[in-house]
Amino acid sequence: MITTNNLSLRYGKRILFEDVNLKFTAGNCYGIIGANGAGKSTFLKILQGEVDPTSGNFSISNNARMAVLKQNHFEYDEVPVIQTVLKGHKELWRVIEEKEAVYNKEDFSEEDGVRAADLESLFAEMDGWNAENNAAELLSNLGVKEEYHNKLVKELDGNQKVRVLLAQALFGNPDILLLDEPTNDLDVNTIAWLEDFLADYQGIILVVSHDRHFLDAVCTNIVDIDYSKMTIYSGNYSFWYQSSQLVARQKADSNKKAEDRIKELQDFIRRFSANASKSKQATSRKKALDKINLEDIKPSSRKYPALLFNNVLRDAGNEILEVKNLSKKINGEVLFSNVSFSLKRGDKVALLSKNSIAISALLNILAGEDKDFHGTFAWGVTTSIGAIPNDNTHYFHGVDMNLIDWLRQYSPEEKDETFIRGFLGRMLFSGEEVLKQCSVLSGGEKMRCMFSRMMLMRANVLLFDEPTNHLDLESITALNNGMNDFKGTMIFTSRDHELVQTIANRIIEISPKGMLDKEMTFDEYLQSERVTEQRQSMQLV
Repeated sequence: MITTNNLSLRYGKRILFEDVNLKFTAGNCYGIIGANGAGKSTFLKILQGEVDPTSGNFSISNNARMAVLKQNHFEYDEVPVIQTVLKGHKELWRVIEEKEAVYNKEDFSEEDGVRAADLESLFAEMDGWNAENNAAELLSNLGVKEEYHNKLVKELDGNQKVRVLLAQALFGNPDILLLDEPTNDLDVNTIAWLEDFLADYQGIILVVSHDRHFLDAVCTNIVDIDYSKMTIYSGNYSFWYQSSQLVARQKADSNKKAEDRIKELQDFIRRFSANASKSKQATSRKKALDKINLEDIKPSSRKYPALLFNNVLRDAGNEILEVKNLSKKINGEVLFSNVSFSLKRGDKVALLSKNSIAISALLNILAGEDKDFHGTFAWGVTTSIGAIPNDNTHYFHGVDMNLIDWLRQYSPEEKDETFIRGFLGRMLFSGEEVLKQCSVLSGGEKMRCMFSRMMLMRANVLLFDEPTNHLDLESITALNNGMNDFKGTMIFTSRDHELVQTIANRIIEISPKGMLDKEMTFDEYLQSERVTEQRQSMQLV
C-alpha cells in the first residue's frame, strides 16, 4: 500500500496540488491524468524520492519493492542489455555483484565462505538461477530479439532502448510499478502484450499516459489532478471522461430536476458496468463501478479545443482520388511499391506501415509536397486538400510573427483581427496569448495552430500524419471527436489506437513488397486471421 498524508507541492505562488490524502492498494492500476503542467510526472518523482514535496509525506508498506520506467535513455549505454534488465531488481543485482566480488578474492577466507553461503541462499530465494532466462523471455516478449541481448545498450536504436528500460521496470514482478508514458515508441503488438501483462498484475501500478486505449485497457481507477487537488475515481479513462462530461451538461441544465439527474447517472453507470464485464480487468473494474457514490462524480475544469472541420467551401463529388502504381525510394531504399487504390466520398482511410517514413512519404506525395516518385495519382476536380504534416517545422522556423499575423496569412477571405482571434480562441489561445511569437511556441501549441490553419482552409479532403503528436489528452479527445464528425474524406495515420479504431472504416497497409487494402475497422484488421496470413506472406508483420 502507498499512503499520502497531506501531501502538497508548490513552486513559488503556483500550487500544483495540496492536502493530498490518498491510498493506493494492491491489485489496482491507477491512471494519473491532468492538464499539461498539473504535476502528473512530478507526483511519480515524489514517490521515487527524486523530488521533495513542499509539505506532507507518503509511506510505503514495509519491504515493498518499487520499480520505475526510466526516462533517461542514456543511463545504461555502457551496460549489456541483459544486465540492464537484471539491474531492475536492485536487491538481486546487489547480491550478484557481491557474490562475484567474494568469489574473485585472491585470499578467500573462511569468513568469506560463510558470506558466500549466505549470498547463495539469498540468490536462490530471489530465483536468481532463473533470472537471466526470465529477463531474456521478458525482452523477447517486448520485441527485443535474442541477438541484441548481449550487446551494449548504446548499440540499440531509440525504440529498442525504450523496450529494454520497460523490461527493466517489469523484471522480477515488483510490488509497485511507476510507469511514465510506457507506450511511447512501442508497436501495437507490443502494447497489446503489455496490456495483457498489466491486466494480470497483482501489485500497485501508477501510470501516466496519453494513450486512451491503453488507459482503458489497464486502469481500474483514475487519479485526476484538478482544482489543485488529487481525486481517485473508480473506472477507466473513458468512464471518467464520459461521466464528467455528463455531470457538466447536467450542471449547465438548470431546469433538470435532481431526481432526473440521479436517474441519468445511474443509467450511465449501469451501461458502463455492463461494458466493463467484457474488459481485461472485468471483475475488479465492475466491483469498483458498482460501489460508486454519485456525489463523487464531478465535472472537470479542463477545457477542450473546438476542432470543427465540416465548414467546407463546397462538397466533393464522387471522384475523389485515383492512385496507380505509386513507388518511392530514398537513397536507393524502397519505402513502398505498387500502391494502387481509389477513394470513395466519405472514406476514412488509416494508413499503416512498419516504416513510419514510408507513410510520411506517401502523404507528402498526395499533398503535392514531393515530386520525386514513380506512378501516378489524380485528385478529383471538386476536391480541396487540407494537410497536417508530421513535421511542421518549416511553418514556424525563422518566422517573426505573432499568432494573429501567422494565422491571418492562411485566411483566404476574412482578414479581420476579431475573426482570426475567434479561430485561435477555438484552440484555447485567449487574451494576450494570441500575441505570442511563433518562435516561443511549444510543440502542442504549434499543433493547435496547424489545426486552426486547416479549419480556415475549409477543405473537403483531409490528410493527417500523426496528428496526436505533442497533444495532451484533452486535445487528443477533441481531435478524435472532430475527425469522427467530419463528413468528408480523410487519409490519416496515428499511433493512437483509440483514434484509429473509432475513425477508420478502411485500412491500407503499405510495404516495399506491395500493399493490403481492407474495408474494416482497425481492431477487425488486427484480429482477422486471413489478414494476418496475407501480412505474413508480404512480410508486413
